[in-house]
Amino acid sequence: MMLAELSIKQFAIIDQLQIDFKKGMTVLTGETGAGKSIVLDAIGLLIGGRGSAEFVRYGEDKAELEGLFMIEDGHMAYTLAEEYGIDMEDGMIILRRDLFASGKSVCRVNHKLVTLTILREFGRALVDLHGQHEHQHLMESTYHQTILDDFGHATIAPILERYQERFQQYEEKRDALQALAQSEQELAQRIDLLSFQTEEIDSAKLRTGEEEDLLSERNRLANFEKLHASLSAAYDALHDERRGIDSVGDAMRELQQASSIDDEFSGQSDTLANAFYALEEVGYAVRDQLETLEFDSNRLDEIELRLSVFQQLKRKYGATIEEVIAYGKKIGVELDTMTNRDERIEKLKTEVEQLETELFDIGGELSQARRKAAHHLGEAIHLELRQLYMEKARFEIRFLQDGKAPTLRKNGIDFVEFYIMTNAGEPFKSLGKVASGGELSRIMLGLKSIFSRSVGVASIIFDEVDTGVSGRVAQAMAEKIYRLSIDSQVLCITHLPQVASIADQHLYIRKIEETDRTTTQVNVLTDSERGNELGRMISGTHMTDLTLRHAEELMEQAMNMKESLKNGV
Repeated sequence: MMLAELSIKQFAIIDQLQIDFKKGMTVLTGETGAGKSIVLDAIGLLIGGRGSAEFVRYGEDKAELEGLFMIEDGHMAYTLAEEYGIDMEDGMIILRRDLFASGKSVCRVNHKLVTLTILREFGRALVDLHGQHEHQHLMESTYHQTILDDFGHATIAPILERYQERFQQYEEKRDALQALAQSEQELAQRIDLLSFQTEEIDSAKLRTGEEEDLLSERNRLANFEKLHASLSAAYDALHDERRGIDSVGDAMRELQQASSIDDEFSGQSDTLANAFYALEEVGYAVRDQLETLEFDSNRLDEIELRLSVFQQLKRKYGATIEEVIAYGKKIGVELDTMTNRDERIEKLKTEVEQLETELFDIGGELSQARRKAAHHLGEAIHLELRQLYMEKARFEIRFLQDGKAPTLRKNGIDFVEFYIMTNAGEPFKSLGKVASGGELSRIMLGLKSIFSRSVGVASIIFDEVDTGVSGRVAQAMAEKIYRLSIDSQVLCITHLPQVASIADQHLYIRKIEETDRTTTQVNVLTDSERGNELGRMISGTHMTDLTLRHAEELMEQAMNMKESLKNGV
């Protein structure tokens, strides 16, 4: 599984880029400000990140982002595609997003238009993007419980889902109870208002469709003279001295005689006979309507009065009579609840107490599942830290409470926080208060290593995860990142030559000026070009023979180490 191809057009300072990625580990290097993070920003937006018109290249109408992913059978993307009616062929999936200068965004999956939410679902299933902001997340204690729940998802998620379902019911019942327990004065005022509104709506005796019927009847009465004149003229045309219908009857009888002589005329005879009888029926109906048609001015006044009542109610309670009726039912239920307040309060108290008891039971079960997961996560993190030269560090996952008794929260009764001791003899402190930038980078990489075994994404992307480290730690992080790339494609922005040297593909990003415009360019480096770039990363702009030999030595060591890792040594 992998991101095979990325196309970026008119995005930020990028004019047009087409990048073909390989399996394994790809690094992106270049001078600061060359546009390395812009490429990852483009991938972030492609998988559903928050967009902005500011990403569109200056002077252009829109930015275009497109990515081709190769996936295996059974991948979660197949389930999503089936759910949303998207065709999948040959294990390929194409995500596309167009950002317009107007701020509008258009998203597609395999050329089918989708919402941003659906694009984001596919993006999460395909890419694990580790941006620099995740270091800040790791420093926030509110994020720690999410990490733990993700780690123990198999056992925690079903219990958490059950808990949250009950918690929603609990909040609804509790809010209803609080609303009923409001001040007596507010309650009395509300009852008076609802009683008046209910009486006003009920007294109108509204009926669905009545307004339309009255409007139709008013139209007939208001145009009585025109209607009577038209019906009279129609009847006279059929039956007065012009003998319209009689003439048709004469023609019918003549054709019947002709058809009795020659069958060729039987069709015309039947058609005219049908027309004659139809005209005769129309004539009878018009006659009956003329006999019953009468003008009632009192009825017209009644209709106008009734319609004015409708207008008055619609101004207060809804745009249509149906909405007024619905509002009347709604406030009727509320009024009934208020007038039976004491009984309702007791019932709600009982229900809230029952839900509280149930929530604490499920919350305890959830807490036990989290504590078991915390034990395993702690062991896994310690192993990762030892491999990243933090063998002296001690990591703890603590379950804290605001007070003596546990508190019901949306995600359970626990308050989870990560604690760490980085140096022997020092006390444990909250992770966000004690860890340096390099330590946070190593902890985050360790977490990614742990979670990558079960995430199942096509690509893992790191944006300078190696910030704040050097020397043997940088080498250890390089090995750790490469281990991830053996089972999943890894894209990594780095400033460390140790990390860059171990890559399977090396992309060099630079800024160039063409026709007074700045744009970003990406080149795939050859082995010799990689040596020069590693030399630049080692010593800066001043390149020496010793620097180049050092770079070559790094590449040789990296090759040997990669072979050892692939062979499981």
